[in-house]
Formats: sequence, structure tokens, C-alpha cells
Amino acid sequence: QVELVESGGGLVQAGGSLRLSCAASGSIFRINAMGWYRQAPGKQRELVATITGGGSTNYADSVKGRFTISRDNAKNTVYLQMNSLKPEDTAVYYCNGEFRINVFQQRVYWGQGTQVTVSS
Repeated sequence: QVELVESGGGLVQAGGSLRLSCAASGSIFRINAMGWYRQAPGKQRELVATITGGGSTNYADSVKGRFTISRDNAKNTVYLQMNSLKPEDTAVYYCNGEFRINVFQQRVYWGQGTQVTVSS
């Protein structure tokens, strides 16, 4: 019932910036929380940042001070502003959300990912 579509990935030099977007569409009654995860080749998927419906944010230590998660509730969209990018930030970035789709059901959805590559 809900689709998440990421955009904004690409190739950037170390020290540069990218802004990822994740737009949620479908039958959404309420967004409980949304976030970003990433997975580098051969590594486990890890949490990058989350934002609750109330606006509380949480970041992985590795990105604190460099990444900022934000949202536009009217557009059901979450953003990840990534500054001072490092080669170790290279990964596929996945959008995640927990949604209440009606008064009876809550579901977790994942986007298909967007590639971020940071060159040295």
C-alpha cells in the first residue's frame, strides 16, 4: 500500500555534498518514523539517521555533524543532507519508514536504494 522512492544519489568528490530524497506514496494514515540506512559492498546494512513523527532525530556516530535528516510532512518526504562526504560513506542508501496505514495496521517499508559513491 505504500511505496518509497529514493533519489539524489550519485558520484561526488570527497568533501562534497549530496541531498537524498525519499518520497512516500500510497495510502498513509500516519508516519510513525522514517530513516535512512546504508549498505556498503560486503558489509551489513547500518542505520544512518532516523526522524520520528514528532521530529526527534537520531544519527549514527559516524555521520554526526555531517549529515542532517529532515522531513516535509505535507509531501510525505524525508531528506538526508550529506556534507563533508568521505570515501567511507560510499554505499547504497535505503529509505525506511514505519507507517500506520489504517486504524488497525502498521507496516515497515523499504525503498529500493540509491547509490552514493564518494571518490578520493
